[in-house]
Amino acid sequence: MSELRSAIEALQAEDVGGVSDERLEADFAELERAARTLEAERLRRLSEIHRRQSHRREGYLSTASWLVDRHRLGWTAASKEIRTARSLERMPHTKEALATGELTSSAVQMLVWARQAHPAQFHKAERSLVDAARRLPAGRLQQTVAHWRQRLDWEQGLKDAEQLREQRRLTVSTTMLGMVRVDGNLDPETGEAMLAALRNCVDAGRRRKDPHDHRTPTHRRVDALGEICLRWLNAPDRPLVAGERPHVAVIVDLEALQGQAGRRSEFDHVGPIHPEIVRRLACDASVSRIITEAKSEPLDIGRRTPVVPAPMRRAVLSRL
Repeated sequence: MSELRSAIEALQAEDVGGVSDERLEADFAELERAARTLEAERLRRLSEIHRRQSHRREGYLSTASWLVDRHRLGWTAASKEIRTARSLERMPHTKEALATGELTSSAVQMLVWARQAHPAQFHKAERSLVDAARRLPAGRLQQTVAHWRQRLDWEQGLKDAEQLREQRRLTVSTTMLGMVRVDGNLDPETGEAMLAALRNCVDAGRRRKDPHDHRTPTHRRVDALGEICLRWLNAPDRPLVAGERPHVAVIVDLEALQGQAGRRSEFDHVGPIHPEIVRRLACDASVSRIITEAKSEPLDIGRRTPVVPAPMRRAVLSRL
């Protein structure tokens, strides 16, 4: 172990700023392979610790509690590490491929998942599955393992699909800086629909080949999601709520549009926005005038009026 520490310290002391691109990439590849080898050795030792139940010597009730307390892992991560370490003892081809740096940790987890589902069948198919794990990227390997499991047990595959659907969730919240944070897990059917819609929308934008469009792929996906949502809101067959079709709502004081600071200018859900954003949105909007007394008592609510009248819109479109 002292030699390992010395080697790591030598790497840490090296100034990577002066290293060539080729050398840097070669070093990274070697370190990636070494990290996988070290992971295999770490799990081998963890399996032996669990077999000996050496945690009892220090008063711990389980190997998981020992990992949580001594090595500051979370309970879920600790249980997963132990399960993986124990499974690898019964997966010789997987264990060997990880020890030689040929498999990633994610590939090992997929193979462990496959073995837990069908231990006897996995023993017969392990060599071919490991060969697939050596060659395929993570996404393709996941599909291969899923197909393998589905062929073995159709009913269990259906139950797994139903369990995935039950785990679907989506949270949308606003941050202190006015951004909107999206987080969730989509079931395969919903996820496929979303990916197809986003990809189609992004590809349509790329085909325009605008030389001034310097958006990153992440920016394009966000803009595509916004466009898809706006198309839904603009659809004529949307259900009415209180006599109105749901849409993006902006509340703005006249003084804010006139450039006065400290006046209200905000989205209905997200909160404050700059009045210039309101000006941009007003190019294609309907306006409802509300006259209030003091700050909150409405005295008059005018009709909803399109900023661009329909006849003018049709005339402009006919000239395009």
